[in-house]
Amino acid sequence: TSCDSCPSSAAKIKSNAVSLLHGCVHVVFIFKVFGLGSVAQVVTGRGAFGEYLSVNLGFGLGVAMGMHIGGRVSGAHMNAAVSFSMCLFGRLGWRMLPVYILCQLIGSFLAAGTIYSLYYDAIYHYCGGNLTVSGPKATAGIFATYPAPYLSLPAGFLDQVIGTAMLLLCLMALSDQRNQPAPSGSEPIAVGLLVLLIGVSLGSNSGYAINPSRDLGPRIFTAIAGWGPEVFRAGNGWWWVPVLAPMVGGVTGASIYKVFVELHHPSPCEHRREIEDEAEEEAALETDDKMQETMSRM
Repeated sequence: TSCDSCPSSAAKIKSNAVSLLHGCVHVVFIFKVFGLGSVAQVVTGRGAFGEYLSVNLGFGLGVAMGMHIGGRVSGAHMNAAVSFSMCLFGRLGWRMLPVYILCQLIGSFLAAGTIYSLYYDAIYHYCGGNLTVSGPKATAGIFATYPAPYLSLPAGFLDQVIGTAMLLLCLMALSDQRNQPAPSGSEPIAVGLLVLLIGVSLGSNSGYAINPSRDLGPRIFTAIAGWGPEVFRAGNGWWWVPVLAPMVGGVTGASIYKVFVELHHPSPCEHRREIEDEAEEEAALETDDKMQETMSRM
């Protein structure tokens, strides 16, 4: 018998789609609020409320909390480079890519607006009301990444390629059920620690964006909020590097894992045989132990 109170399949699909969109936006929003907030606190506090490690911890733990909040709802897609790589390797449908990227941009834009509102007085007190992109009192770097003065565009591009490649290489390993994946339920903290690791080892050149969505949304916000078009001109037109290079790096890292690790996994039959052999060995050892224990009692 049909139930009039039960939602129709169309309503379920619509509800699932709305949940997916909301979940994706919320995941990025949470991640970015914690990450950008840690930067704002360090910059405006002139080091009194944290240092570079504080920023790494803020982004790493922010990723972990975002995954906890939206992992089951939206898959915790918070990085356009990761989403693009997953589409390229057939782990995500291409039709979902524009949706995920749009949600990621919206979430990061809203997070930038939230941190700007929260630290508005602190930012203006720090810079004296002069919103600049570079210089001793620059504050645009609270929201988006900019290269160190010594970094050239080619070197910066390579920096982002390598950082994102390491991210995808390790993400593939953490989710590979035929290798040594993160234990069930520990994935958020494992990924958060990975982001922290990249920050403390590969972050000083340009702030380790390793995520087009993480950088572009807040950059657009700063252009609107008072920093102006200089956010796109600074660093010899740096803005496109953290957008394009992570895409290249993500595919590179995923390809390296696929070619050098995943393709060398034993076949399912071989894997099953290995498990059976290990079980037989354990059973034999247990039998030997019991026999030795029996003989020792005689």
